[in-house]
Amino acid sequence: MRTLLAAAVIGGSLSGCGMFGSEQQNEPAELIAFEQEQTLELLWSLNIGGSLGEQYHQLVPSIDGDRIFAVSADGEVLAANRESGSVAWRRSLDSAVVGGVGAGNGLVVVSTLKGEVLALSTDDGSDLWRYQASSEVLAQPQMNADMLVIQQLDGKLVALDLITGRQLWSYDSQIPRLSLRGTAAPVVAADLTLAGFANGKLIAIENSSGRPVWEQRVALAEGRSELERIIDIDAQPLVYNRLVYATSYQGRLAAVNPANGQLIWAQELSSYRGLAGGFGNVYAVTEGDGLVAYDARNSASVWRQDGLLNRRLTTPAVLGNSVVVADSEGYLHAVSQIDGHFTARRKLGSSGVQSDLLVKDDVLYVLSDDGRLAALKLQ
Repeated sequence: MRTLLAAAVIGGSLSGCGMFGSEQQNEPAELIAFEQEQTLELLWSLNIGGSLGEQYHQLVPSIDGDRIFAVSADGEVLAANRESGSVAWRRSLDSAVVGGVGAGNGLVVVSTLKGEVLALSTDDGSDLWRYQASSEVLAQPQMNADMLVIQQLDGKLVALDLITGRQLWSYDSQIPRLSLRGTAAPVVAADLTLAGFANGKLIAIENSSGRPVWEQRVALAEGRSELERIIDIDAQPLVYNRLVYATSYQGRLAAVNPANGQLIWAQELSSYRGLAGGFGNVYAVTEGDGLVAYDARNSASVWRQDGLLNRRLTTPAVLGNSVVVADSEGYLHAVSQIDGHFTARRKLGSSGVQSDLLVKDDVLYVLSDDGRLAALKLQ
């Protein structure tokens, strides 16, 4: 049931009115022509050696230094120079991969279908250590200078030693009987780890001990059926303007004080995608693929763009003075941060994009579902 529900969510079968909307309701919005103010210039592209599979894996690439790392569902790992696209090394794993890629501190970390977390060397892709998790790790592993944190499908948050892979601590959350197939990647700071769970709670964990410091409920389960009561926080929280922002499915967009967990403001919003911040705004993609902007200080609605409804958008990314999303038909869309009007559009190929977009030094990195990694610049 978890898999079926995930397919329904990612596939666009959920409508704002319920689980099974009409076929007409779920038709992707037709793209409307506009005068482009900017262009998305392709800098380079390459094939990582495999696709992202048919299980809606979001194998997000990761950057460490001058290299970008990506992985396919088949276990093809690649390291490339992020400026030129030249391949530094490739590595074929002997396992199917469901979670990618965490990179930093000399490590490239991926997780397999069997729940094994693999740490490879950023230099050449050689094995450093392995850790057997108690369930799949779908979310991108995160780390600071001392430890790696993984969020498991069974509701566990686990911290591992960077050098040995030894478990430092584990936190168990109570997960509901039915949830979306996915987990939110944690945010790992120097002293705290922030994590959202399928029960709608945002929790701060002390890194030195694994002790919970505070928790805040982002969403409250309502409704009679199990489907109506799904309130997953299914995307990584956003740290922006000294606050933490989190969104939940069939729940709210909430701003929280990271020092004490105090709720600053909340807006009704249903989303299973992540957030972006820029120009004093927080940007989100709704369940039905509306792109919305809220004032980060007080939650006031700034603008809404409904020209991409039901196109299965990615998490938004801030690039220059625009917000960029990709869709299931392989289009990249840029809209103004000021008022949400379209500024640029580019089709990368026939394959769609499910993985989150990545921005570094004003360059946009996109991994399409057919395993093509591309770098683009907004001109």
